[in-house]
Amino acid sequence: MKVTLNRQNKAVHFEAASELSNVKVNIDGSEAIGGEGKGVRPMELVLMALGSCSVFDLSSILTKQRQEIEDIQVEVEGKRREEIPNIFTDIHISFYLKGAIDEIKAQKAAELAVKKYCSVHDMLAAGGINITYSLKIN
Repeated sequence: MKVTLNRQNKAVHFEAASELSNVKVNIDGSEAIGGEGKGVRPMELVLMALGSCSVFDLSSILTKQRQEIEDIQVEVEGKRREEIPNIFTDIHISFYLKGAIDEIKAQKAAELAVKKYCSVHDMLAAGGINITYSLKIN
């Protein structure tokens, strides 16, 4: 796997692309380092990666269990330490499901999705980050 980042201005706005897809992602830094709000910040991308990895697996598991998913939303909140580097210390993933979904199956699916199948979770947890999750079905 390979990605490229191409500078878009004289500050810190970059456009990232992957050799696996034609999708472009705009990345920018904070105002403190010249960012202009033209893209997501790198640490936001980390949370997005964890949330998407987890929800892809959750959705797949629930579909295989023949659960009727009308909608899924995910919120990922990270807490960072004060000292530099400002790495994450704790991350919480909140899954919000809508549909005819068995709660016991959904809880087991979430456990598998986050802690067994999500590669991003394993990389972050190996670095000592405390990752938790919750699930709510409407």
